[in-house]
Amino acid sequence: MSREILVNSAYIAASILFILGLKMLGRQTTARRGNLLSGLGMLIAIVVTLLDQHVVSFTWIVVGLAAGTAIGLACALLVRMTSMPEMVALLNGFGGLASLIVGAAEFFRIRGGTVTPEHAAFTSTSIYLTVLIGGITFTGSVYAFCKLAEWLSGRPVLFAGQHIVNGLMLAAMLGAGGLFVATGDGRLALASFGVFTALALVLGWTLVMPIGGGDMPVVISMLNSLSGLAACAAGFVIRNNVLVVAGCLVGTSGLILTAIMCRAMNRSLANVLFSGFGAAPAASAAGPEAGAITGELKPISPEDSFAVLEAARQVVIIPGYGMAVSQAQHVVRELAEMLERNGAEVRFAIHPVAGRMPGHMNVLLAEASVPYEQLVEMDAINPLMASMDVAVVIGANDVVNPAAARDKSSPIYGMPIINAHEARTVIALKRGKGTGFSGLENQLFLLPNTRMLYGDAKASLQGVVAEFKSLAGA
Repeated sequence: MSREILVNSAYIAASILFILGLKMLGRQTTARRGNLLSGLGMLIAIVVTLLDQHVVSFTWIVVGLAAGTAIGLACALLVRMTSMPEMVALLNGFGGLASLIVGAAEFFRIRGGTVTPEHAAFTSTSIYLTVLIGGITFTGSVYAFCKLAEWLSGRPVLFAGQHIVNGLMLAAMLGAGGLFVATGDGRLALASFGVFTALALVLGWTLVMPIGGGDMPVVISMLNSLSGLAACAAGFVIRNNVLVVAGCLVGTSGLILTAIMCRAMNRSLANVLFSGFGAAPAASAAGPEAGAITGELKPISPEDSFAVLEAARQVVIIPGYGMAVSQAQHVVRELAEMLERNGAEVRFAIHPVAGRMPGHMNVLLAEASVPYEQLVEMDAINPLMASMDVAVVIGANDVVNPAAARDKSSPIYGMPIINAHEARTVIALKRGKGTGFSGLENQLFLLPNTRMLYGDAKASLQGVVAEFKSLAGA
């Protein structure tokens, strides 16, 4: 059997493991095994590629392996679970940058006469797409990282004629790409390469600028899809079958996830990308006839919160980004255990776009060892919400905002939400009286059945847990 058949057979086995692993990632109970299967597939792909005859020197491979291992271990040990959104954004960006470098390296190999492609136009097109998508992914992900890490404001950045400028850059990139493919490897091709590479890097930045913090889950999944497409194009550039398959899987799964995120917000992808959602606080239509809620914020102490929760028999906990900021997931689990020992049934209601990346709350609760069976999706909890004695909202904003159902002037009107306002009592944990990351006022806080527990969520919940412990010790 020839080396090529063996290599491609191993690649097929790796691809099957990728697909099985990806399918298992769709369920919390099988996600760990899915991750291991995918990792095994990647190990097979890497080992087979290193043993393939196309590898002529292992020097830089060993250097890269050592550097990547050191960086990966440092990230695994030092980056906290609460910082996963920005970490995911950064990894998407590095994926795009790696593809860009592969495309550029192949172009300069061809231009230097090191290799002669069998199908010049196809190879040039693949290089163009690799560099284009990789460049957009890299700088777009860096901008998303800066927003998620709060190095830059979470609000959209808009300027006059922004979409026209982006459209002109896109047109210029398409023109430069056409010229690049048509002219081969001469000076004109080099100039075209420089033009569309620079424009791709700029466009990635300007495309993410008008997207607000509230839309970060969509941005993360979209950039993940783009990083996969860039890897797929790089696979065509270097003629590696498993890279093509892996890139396609990442690209399509990211695209599907992006569609799910948009549907969860009842918005189109075009609206997310170009509307500038959250650029300025929305002026709510005045008067009850418009559906706007009026009222006052009513504070509550940890001691009084304990009294409400101690009498409750049905409790739903609705986590949001505030839980991540305060790193309160462990004390949330402890509170749930206290409530259960007190005779209450506890559920965790998870909105698809809660937090700043897809599955953000699931990851944090899993890290705190919250049982999978206690996690309930939005569609499953909403019919039960009216029977809940207490809804504890921990730092969530838009995903529980009743303006989405009542206030037609609100930018989030029509967005499916967790109907926390239907619970008999709502205890909302919030750091202060300001708006959330998206810049919208949460009308849930003004309802007569809502009480505001101000302060750091972790410290506030520790106060409530301390009351339960004192009761148990009495």
